[in-house]
Amino acid sequence: MDSIRSTRLALKAPLGTPIGDGFRSANVRLREEFKLYANVRPAVSYLHDRRRYDNIDIVLIRENTQGFYVGVEHYIPIDDDPKAVAEASGIITRSGCRKIARYTFDYAKKNNRKKITIVHKANILKKLTGLFLETAREVSKEYEGLIIEDRIVDNTAMQLVINPAQFDMILTTNMFGDILSDEIAGLIGGLGLAPGGNIGEDAAIFEAVHGTAPDIAGQGIANPTALLLAAAMMLDHIEEKPLGDRLRAAIKISLSDPKTRTGDLQGTANTKEYTRAVISNLD
Repeated sequence: MDSIRSTRLALKAPLGTPIGDGFRSANVRLREEFKLYANVRPAVSYLHDRRRYDNIDIVLIRENTQGFYVGVEHYIPIDDDPKAVAEASGIITRSGCRKIARYTFDYAKKNNRKKITIVHKANILKKLTGLFLETAREVSKEYEGLIIEDRIVDNTAMQLVINPAQFDMILTTNMFGDILSDEIAGLIGGLGLAPGGNIGEDAAIFEAVHGTAPDIAGQGIANPTALLLAAAMMLDHIEEKPLGDRLRAAIKISLSDPKTRTGDLQGTANTKEYTRAVISNLD
């Protein structure tokens, strides 16, 4: 924490969160502490022999500090059952919606993206995600040349499976973004290929978005690609994009050969062998 406060930058590995009872997510607390309001999750096809789709290039941006993830929840006891009822509140602010919408549209302009799909559930959560949709639509009027559409989240989930090529960028709320980004990762080969960046006004934390995988700890078979791609995102963030591109190119070459892919990607390499291949391909 002291290091992040000092440098305003971090590359972090996954942190586990207990299911049900126990402490709150450390990832969520980091986002709250450093006001990391934008979660950027790019998904690019690096594999071309395992999946139906091999041309995916989608950037999902999710609002990172509001919605149901604010953790306003409690139990209501009835009779002798202290957990008879569970109640949770989602909180979205217009100012927060404006901030994430502007970040997304600015990102699109800077990175030559043409189309943004605003994903919501305003047909049911009319106030909570209706405000998100309404505000994003208002902000989009400030940006000429972008194609703006909106979709309900369940239809988006289906369309991603049917034809992911129709999506360029997705802008959505915290919970929907968490779910859809994992679905998109599944289209490119799994969470082992999925990096993420948590961006605030004066700090940024980059990470692999997968879990801690304690079942394979110490075996030397983990796939480090997601964390390497997160490192490339961090290089982009600090205006060292040529180095980020060099790292991504080395990863792409390494993943093209089953002999240098890790087992989760149906390769035969262990972690050290894959890492040596990436280092070699940097040249």
